[in-house]
Order: sequence, then C-alpha cells, then structure tokens
Amino acid sequence: MPHHPQTERTGRLVRGAALAASLALVPLTAACSGGGDDDGAAERKQAKISVTAAPAAGVVAPAKVEVIATLTGCKPKIRINATELRQGVCHTKKVDYLVTTFPTDELKETFLESASMYGGKYLVGPRWIVSAQPEKLPGFRDKLGGTIRELRGMGPTAAPSAS
Repeated sequence: MPHHPQTERTGRLVRGAALAASLALVPLTAACSGGGDDDGAAERKQAKISVTAAPAAGVVAPAKVEVIATLTGCKPKIRINATELRQGVCHTKKVDYLVTTFPTDELKETFLESASMYGGKYLVGPRWIVSAQPEKLPGFRDKLGGTIRELRGMGPTAAPSAS
C-alpha cells in the first residue's frame, strides 16, 4: 500500500478536531446530568448557600484571576502563583478583595474546608473563589455568578469572663 503523507496529516487533523470538540462537550454533559448521587449534600448541611446566574458575566470556567478581576473592575496584583492555586489582590475605592483560582474543583473544596475553621462568607464559582466583605458579595455575584457560601467557624467562641 502506498504511503500518502498528505492524507495521513489530514486524517490526524480531523481526528484531533473531533477529539477537541468531544472534550469541549464533556463539561456540558456532566453539568447537565441528573445524577442520583449528590456530592454537595454534606457541604450544604455545613454551609448556608445562595445561588444565582451571572447575567452580566458570561464567564466560562475555569477563568483566570485576571479575567475575574477585570469583570469586577480591578487589575489584580498576583500575590500567590503556585501549582495548587493563584491568588490576586484587588484594591478599589469601594472594597478590597481577593480572587483565588484553582486547577481543579477538588483543590477549591480543600481550600474551603481549611477556611471553614475560621468561618466567613465567600463567593464560590467553578474553580474560583472571591473573598470580600460579606455585604459586597451579592454585587460580585451579580457580575460573576457563583454561590455565596457561609462557612461555620469551628474554633472556640469568646465567653464572658467570670470576674
């Protein structure tokens, strides 16, 4: 059988395009599946969650720190650039906040689990978190979408002194 380099190259390109297209659809089919197993049930027991869509954002996850910050009106200063996460600090006239992104949702959940000992509210999206004053989070949610999670602190609480 004769060797045809042009045909082989075209075949590889077609297979590569088909693979790329199918990989692009995987997150969509996973997000739309009904799935009987609810992995988030334990999280919702521990956290108060509020969900909304992002009409103004149109962000496709996973977004970079710079993309999320730009949508919120900030040019971030990157303070952590590690394999596990990237974090940028935003300073505006109205608020200071952090934008943190993760390469996987598992690392994002690990981060939130660690933060839960301190409590607080966070805006959480696919592979990203925005940390800001709690009253500012709904405004960010309007721009970015995501969920506002209230994490319960696990440490000791202050008690009135006996003296």
